[in-house]
Amino acid sequence: MTNLSAVEGMIFNVQHYCIHDGPGIRTTVFMKGCPLRCLWCQNPESHSMCHQIFFTAEKCAGCGKCIPACPIGAIHIQDGKAVTNRNLCQSCGVCTTVCLHEARNMMGTRVSAGEVFNKIEQDKIFYEESGGGATLSGGEPLFQSEFAASVLSLCKKAGIHTALETSGYARWDILQLVLPYVDLLLFDLKHMDPSEHQKCTGVSNELIKDNVIRIYHQQKKPVIIRIPVIPGYNDSLENIEATAEFVACKLGASVPVNLLPFHRLGESKNERMGVQGLLFNSIPPSEQHLKELKEIFVSHGLTVQIGG
Repeated sequence: MTNLSAVEGMIFNVQHYCIHDGPGIRTTVFMKGCPLRCLWCQNPESHSMCHQIFFTAEKCAGCGKCIPACPIGAIHIQDGKAVTNRNLCQSCGVCTTVCLHEARNMMGTRVSAGEVFNKIEQDKIFYEESGGGATLSGGEPLFQSEFAASVLSLCKKAGIHTALETSGYARWDILQLVLPYVDLLLFDLKHMDPSEHQKCTGVSNELIKDNVIRIYHQQKKPVIIRIPVIPGYNDSLENIEATAEFVACKLGASVPVNLLPFHRLGESKNERMGVQGLLFNSIPPSEQHLKELKEIFVSHGLTVQIGG
């Protein structure tokens, strides 16, 4: 029999007192690893299961302490900043331990499900008072299905409400491993057209649409549909109409919809990881545009809110 507490996985953040990742006050665990490559991703540090160095140039004083600390000589001073040669860097993290100004941080920590649960359980009093709980996010939590199932199972045994934020892109046997311990799914729908979905996320959407239908109708799991509104990609009236029709007809009018406006946080994170150039060029949608899109969902009898 598996010791759930001992199952290990990779996370990159634990945020306490969250109010946008499900009902009430929640603790959100951000897990590494994702099969999608959404060009607008707000958490690009979640893509890889490997450790990664975040470098915030504005914080670097150019003291140079990280240079002798690096075991492979991948750091040098350039324009007064300690710059890393990413082609050489092995993300060992030694440089982060000597940085006096927190300009260097390690993204990714290997932890046990028990360690994560202990962090979640610390806030149990807030869950009980607010109707909150724990949310697994990412990345894609289903990418580490055994670890996700272990954390969620420990929460369920402790009477803590659980939510899973997911793209829905996973085999059904993986979903079946995790779903028994999930009280609520925050399910992303990014585009209705398979080719457009493939173009900007790297995968088609057939599996995603099939999964959300099976989850809601066969497994009887509560679902909130979350739609990232990306101007120039999925915010056309045609696509929003198709999305509203899918939710209303394939799921049902009782399924809530959240419209999540695009923001540019991912750009600064890519810079900190040494990614060169702008991967995706868009702007946050206007309040008026979001209201227009909301009305399309309302016209299909759906309950909609802007934000999550």
